Amino acid sequence: MQIRETYSHFYGLEFLLVHKPVLWKEIQQVIAGIDVEKSKTKISKEKNTQGKLLYSPVDMNSAFKVFLEQHGWQGSRERFEDTNGEQLGKKSLPLPPDQQKKEIENSGEVAIFSYNQTDFVKDRVAIEVQFGKYSFVAYDLFVKHLAFYIGDKIDVGIEILPMKTLQSQMSSGVAYYEGEFYNVVRQGRGVPAVPLVILGIEA
Repeated sequence: MQIRETYSHFYGLEFLLVHKPVLWKEIQQVIAGIDVEKSKTKISKEKNTQGKLLYSPVDMNSAFKVFLEQHGWQGSRERFEDTNGEQLGKKSLPLPPDQQKKEIENSGEVAIFSYNQTDFVKDRVAIEVQFGKYSFVAYDLFVKHLAFYIGDKIDVGIEILPMKTLQSQMSSGVAYYEGEFYNVVRQGRGVPAVPLVILGIEA
């Protein structure tokens, strides 16, 4: 596979080039090392493409998982406690999870267990490989990466998406780079408030 497009939000790419050049080179090598043709295993059941052999999002995700884990990238899960009430939420958010629970319950409210999980993290850089539905990308960009950044767990988030040329050979409903790039750019320079690198990849 190859990187066709790169979008740097809040100087995410510049941060990698200056502070994590080895990591950035590793990410490029991982993408270049994936033989996407091995993922062309899904026989379409959809009306417009019925019987056609398509790229399998599941197989593509698995290929990324194997390559990234070989380079030491691992999933990360951060627990926190939800509650209602703006002031209580702001007060408890910076605390460790156990203290969040205690703070919320001492205020007479119910603490609701929750967590954020990201696909791959290494040396304070997070990667989400997204070959799923449109809504998943919005959650990655506006919730996951942002939460890990605000929680001081990462310095930059990377979102890997198929270009439209690749997405058109996958199941319907899969997000693609051009659409998600537009969704981020139209929000303005300050949203989401986290350094990001959005990559568009193709076969």
